[in-house]
Amino acid sequence: MKFTLLHLYPEAMSLYGEYANLTLLSRLLTAQGAEVTVKAVGFDDAPDFAGVDLIYMGAGTERTQKAAMERLLPHADVLRTAAENGALVLFTGNAMEILGASITDQAGKVHEGLHLADFTTVETDKRIPHDVIAQPILWAEPTVGFMNKCSTTTGIETPLFSALPLGFGNEAKGGPEGYQAGNLLATHLTGPVLVKNPAFLRYVARRLWELRGETMPEEKREPWMDHAEGSYTVTYTELKGRIS
Repeated sequence: MKFTLLHLYPEAMSLYGEYANLTLLSRLLTAQGAEVTVKAVGFDDAPDFAGVDLIYMGAGTERTQKAAMERLLPHADVLRTAAENGALVLFTGNAMEILGASITDQAGKVHEGLHLADFTTVETDKRIPHDVIAQPILWAEPTVGFMNKCSTTTGIETPLFSALPLGFGNEAKGGPEGYQAGNLLATHLTGPVLVKNPAFLRYVARRLWELRGETMPEEKREPWMDHAEGSYTVTYTELKGRIS
């Protein structure tokens, strides 16, 4: 089996080391017997979604987020078609906001989103950096991570996480977070979220195999898997102790 992973605008939208998400996903798929190709799309490139299995974008500054959205907007219909035809789309950090109908910045200017979802985002003058524990809907184990956002997102009826025992959700502290529908997955969690969460990593891998009509095979066990799971356990235990 051959998988192609497309990384959109890594030079501008990998603010917290998001490139590591595709690095580890590639290693897992390879351990499961697949051949993996990772392709990067720069700001000056026209994205080619043909034959792509995963389309990924990470977090950027508010300025680079708007630049990425502007460059991707002419390709929104092609991106939507790719997702409908079986490509998995994963946007993390403030890239999540790009998938919606609009982003209103702090000056009140409305920036048109990709309209792959109906939700809207409004930036605020208050930045909220915090650690997170999130309760997933699509897999069992709690997800851990970090957010650094200055916005609220409304209009989401199908979140990726049902609640945040620790952290600020789409609209409120402790509330639902992220977005999922069909082949679209999105969360405000920033950085190497798949590296920090083996269960999330394996869920994405399983979806990729299923979209090819296959069952995810057992992987050849490698040392990094034990390290990832051990790190997750330590992080979850530490963060869980902060829940009041």
